[in-house]
Amino acid sequence: ACAHNPTGMDPTMEQWKQISDIAKERHLLPFFDCAYQGFASGDARKDAAALRMFVEEGHNIALVQSFSKNFGLYGQRVGALSVVADTPDEAKRVLSQLKVHIRPSYSNPPRHGARIVSKILSNEKKTDEFVEQCMGMAKRIDSMRIKLRNTLEELGSSRSWEHITKQIGMFAYSGMSKDEVIALREKHHIYCTLDGRISMAGVTSKNVEYIAKAIHDVTEGK
Repeated sequence: ACAHNPTGMDPTMEQWKQISDIAKERHLLPFFDCAYQGFASGDARKDAAALRMFVEEGHNIALVQSFSKNFGLYGQRVGALSVVADTPDEAKRVLSQLKVHIRPSYSNPPRHGARIVSKILSNEKKTDEFVEQCMGMAKRIDSMRIKLRNTLEELGSSRSWEHITKQIGMFAYSGMSKDEVIALREKHHIYCTLDGRISMAGVTSKNVEYIAKAIHDVTEGK
């Protein structure tokens, strides 16, 4: 739904409208995954714009949400499954079918993490504070994108790192090859996935220069 993992590239609202039209034409049920709300634009409410548009356009949708990252509850695995149905009767039937699958799967999950989220989002003032804090996290990550790109360019890299600042959210495709990622790991003890995806949340003001110099080293073959 926003801050796509792993690409860091989201459709524009015009592109979402095209996706909506195609889904209608083909009688599809849109299924949204929303794990990084608040990390795309920095505004958690704005990040739900595509979801709201699909509902306003008359789609029945299914939505899975995770509050692990934006609420700092990663170890609690807090989330929600929401389904928009045509009628109250259809909603009851959908809920009945979901319960059939929930019962043998996890039945009674821990409540404390979910209650933290519920308490915050049920209070307008606390929700405003949550949105504001998400903005702070998103801005910090954006500043690290800029710093990482600028440092690589200052080091004289022969590559373009424009994509680092074009992407959004917690992750960035660096463009490094598998061999370069392995060299980064073995020479500099910096770890990312073999396809070059970097967790930008792990880039800080204290380590960004070290990371940039290490990336420059393995990508320039020096």
